[in-house]
Amino acid sequence: MNAETELKFLVAPRKLSSILHNGAGRRRDQTLVSTYFDTSKHKLRRHGFTLRVRNVDGHYVQTVKAARSGSLTRGEWENEIAGARPDLTKTKDTPLKDLATGKLPHKLKPAFQTNVHRTTQARRVRKSRIELAVDRGRIAAGRRSRPIAELELELKSGQTADLFRLARTVERKTDAELDLRSKAERGFQLATGSGGGVQHAEPVQLKSGLSPQDAFRVIAHSTLRHITGNADPVRGMDSEGVHQMRVGLRRLRAAISLFDDILLRASTARVKTELKWLTGELAPAREIDVFLKESLQPIAAQGVPRRGARAIRKKFSGQRAAAFRRARDATASARYRRLLIDVMEWIESGGSRTDQDRTIATYAAALLDRRIRKARKQGKHLNDLTPQQRHKLRIRIKKIRYAVDFFKSLYGNRDQQVLADLSGRLKQIQSALGSLNDFMAHRELATEAALAAPPANRRAQAFAAGFIVGQEREAADGLMKDAAKELHRLHRLRVGPAD
Repeated sequence: MNAETELKFLVAPRKLSSILHNGAGRRRDQTLVSTYFDTSKHKLRRHGFTLRVRNVDGHYVQTVKAARSGSLTRGEWENEIAGARPDLTKTKDTPLKDLATGKLPHKLKPAFQTNVHRTTQARRVRKSRIELAVDRGRIAAGRRSRPIAELELELKSGQTADLFRLARTVERKTDAELDLRSKAERGFQLATGSGGGVQHAEPVQLKSGLSPQDAFRVIAHSTLRHITGNADPVRGMDSEGVHQMRVGLRRLRAAISLFDDILLRASTARVKTELKWLTGELAPAREIDVFLKESLQPIAAQGVPRRGARAIRKKFSGQRAAAFRRARDATASARYRRLLIDVMEWIESGGSRTDQDRTIATYAAALLDRRIRKARKQGKHLNDLTPQQRHKLRIRIKKIRYAVDFFKSLYGNRDQQVLADLSGRLKQIQSALGSLNDFMAHRELATEAALAAPPANRRAQAFAAGFIVGQEREAADGLMKDAAKELHRLHRLRVGPAD
């Protein structure tokens, strides 16, 4: 088995050549044609493996790779084979051996193919040796195809810190953007027609014997993938893309809060500052989008004068466009690109303390119990809480819900329904308290719209704004009752993670 430790970047094609330096090392050029195999139901992919046969100068090399979970490093197993079809007899010393039985050899078929011209060059960074690989080519799956223009930095020997040091230099000179998707992932997205769109959170898979530190890495990598997977939709000013990137940011910030006792405060503080910045750049787009869809659009059919509805909608449509441009510009900025590198390095090498005395199973059970008890205690006094205190309770509920999602794989099949019921209850509480919080924001937006309206539209716009405020105030009573009821039914978990 080889273990590869690498970072991959998307680079504008016109800037790829500038990455390789004259005199920095001998360049090597290759044409690599790689065919990726799987079953029609993508059995290998579902188990976290890829199987590739690569034609290198007339020789066929078969490679099995394990999917990354919580690390830059992943295993790969290579064997030379006789032909262009996979030879599963060569997988006996790989994790694929348990699947490579029965009818699997006959069910494998080409899923997609990559045709790449690769130029590699070795680089010394301090005492580390790093290989740069510039890839130009295409991924093809049936009639679908997509260009490849990317850079891989692979640590051949030395320190991970030097890999990130070179990554920052490359980003600064070429605007390279860290990409957490492998060619295999992009190929499967192309084959299934799911590539390029909005990405939702992927399931987090944890093993009960992991340390809290290693479990945090798995979770943090997953949330970072959620964030970066939605960069293109945000740049395309897609409202769901903005929402999903914000969800990814909230999940990562929640994970930092949940694992606060094992994280190094100095390095974590810097990461939190940058995550807060990006969240703030996306927030206006999401808030105004929700206001337009949930508060403004419905009032036209509820007796509000057309002139007032049209005037207030026009005002906020302009603000919405500006807010989405702000989100787009943030994800196209150098600060965003640096944030991705900084967060990845923090996760990989500087984010947490070693905690060998506990497993993630015992850590998760204690964390959930403690957090649920605190939420129940505060929820008993819901009607006495100020709006700010309700907002803090909502955030506390949201973190518990994310924790359930993060730790779900630690529990046995018999306990999954208990977790699903808990998650559903938490979602209802979060939704009710979230709507109450939105009402406060909507009230400010509507009031500002009424006060700032031009004289010709002031009365009509004020009427529409007042209608929105009154309608939401009436709905608030029902939401408070719903939240109080579900908080009363919130109980401590009576099941624990499986050993």
